[in-house]
This record gives sequence, structure tokens and C-alpha cells, in this order.
Amino acid sequence: MLGTQLTLDDIIQMTRQAGENWAVAHAKRLLELIKQISVDLPYDCHVLELAIYMHDWGAFPQYIQKQVEHAVRSRQVVEMQILPRLDLTAAQKTILLEAIELHDYRDTRPTTSNEALLLREADMLDFLGMIGIARDFARGPRDLEACYRRVLDRRYGIEGRLTLPCAQKIAQVRFERMEQALQWLLEESFGHL
Repeated sequence: MLGTQLTLDDIIQMTRQAGENWAVAHAKRLLELIKQISVDLPYDCHVLELAIYMHDWGAFPQYIQKQVEHAVRSRQVVEMQILPRLDLTAAQKTILLEAIELHDYRDTRPTTSNEALLLREADMLDFLGMIGIARDFARGPRDLEACYRRVLDRRYGIEGRLTLPCAQKIAQVRFERMEQALQWLLEESFGHL
């Protein structure tokens, strides 16, 4: 595959190999969320799919770099190693890199493309609700209190950030589910997380 053009299928396979099963499952959830939140919003489906599968590469063990935020590192890896092997226009390449770099909910820089906006908002939604709670608890550590605090930090970091009306509606449902699940967690732990 070295030196040859890469397809979306190649990117998916590379994501699976480097990022384990969580990365592909996360990407598939994002694709479904984007179908729901992209109402009346034009976007380049191919570019967005590529961005979805590569946006977390900077968090993969083979690419991670200390003191480099994972979204920035993902962009670096894609720009240096993958972009030259993709059959995209210059404009598509710009959009792809923006979507990858700006996807993290903690990044407050405005997006300029619909693709970057959709990826960021779908990624935020995937940190909410039961899936968001499950992701944070699965990530560890084996410390309920630390996981509980991380869930709350993400929830409050995302609250008020979603701009697309459909994303806001989904978020509201997921916020309510989180509230209920976390209340049950506190009740069942007798306040001793």
C-alpha cells in the first residue's frame, strides 16, 4: 500500500488496526449522529467520512506524542502521512484537516466548514448520555469517583456549546439520561464512590 492512493476502506482498516475496536465503533456512531443533525446542511460526505475515521489517530498508541493535544497530533499525522495519498482537491484537503484539528469539544475556535461543525457536534454528542458515561467508565481508571468527576467535567464542558438545532435536541435527551444515571450511581454507592 505504500505510495499508492488510499481509499476510505483503507482508512477504515488502518483505523481498526491502529485504534482497536473502539475507534471504528466510535466512528460508526458519529456517522449515525451526523445523519440526524445535518438536516438541510450541505457537506462533502467523502471528506467528512475520512475525517471521522482519522480524527482520533493522535490518541492511538502508535501516533500519540507527549504534550501534543490529540486533535493537533491527528492533523499532523494525516497531513504528513495520509494526505499525499488521498485523491482530494486542495479545497477538500483544507476541509479535512480543519475538521480533524477542530473536532475536540474543548477547542473553542470557530469552524469554517460544515464538515468541521458536524464532526465537532457529533463528537460532543457521543460524550453525552449513556454512551458518554459508558465511554468514560470503560476508559478507567478503576476508580468510580474519578470516572464520575470526568463524566461531570465533560458534561459541563459541552453544555451550551452545541449550535445545530437537531444536535441541541439530542443533547437535551442525553443530558436528562445522564442526570438520571448519575443519580442512580450516587444512590447505589451510598455516596461512597
